[in-house]
Amino acid sequence: MSPDGDAADFPGGGRRALATMLAMTLLLAYFFANVEIQIEGPAGWAAALPTWRIEQHWLLDLFWGGRPMTGYHAWIFSFMALVFHFPFALAARWNWRAELRVVACIMIFWITEDLLWFLCNPAYGWRRFAPADVPWHKHWIGALPQDYWVYFAVAGFLLVLSSIGRRRADVAR
Repeated sequence: MSPDGDAADFPGGGRRALATMLAMTLLLAYFFANVEIQIEGPAGWAAALPTWRIEQHWLLDLFWGGRPMTGYHAWIFSFMALVFHFPFALAARWNWRAELRVVACIMIFWITEDLLWFLCNPAYGWRRFAPADVPWHKHWIGALPQDYWVYFAVAGFLLVLSSIGRRRADVAR
């Protein structure tokens, strides 16, 4: 395999495949952020949607950043996880390296989509992307929600982990 990767190896391939995968993830996030703006309008985190909500639970604090769980989010998060895993079904092939990359891309997708929801939403923008105007993001570090920092770091770790064995295999060839 070349150092730049091979499309046949996607999503477990080299640098070119990784760059393509990340670019596509960002593009999907942009489009989906705009879909969510059309669905939610200025009322973020499905606040005005006719959906069920669980406002308080210790698992929400642990896994959901203290945000409510809604029927909308349960279905849309599951749907997007299936979308990102669809290439496995198409190729009828699965491996851990590719799974690590898919999980990293899902994290990057949601961080980017959430940020773009604010930046592209006429009701928000950079000026209103702040704890006072975004009560569903309960924990902030600097100018960004804590989730962004945590999931970006975990995604980076997963991407590095997914390439460890590949580099050794490439050198051996």
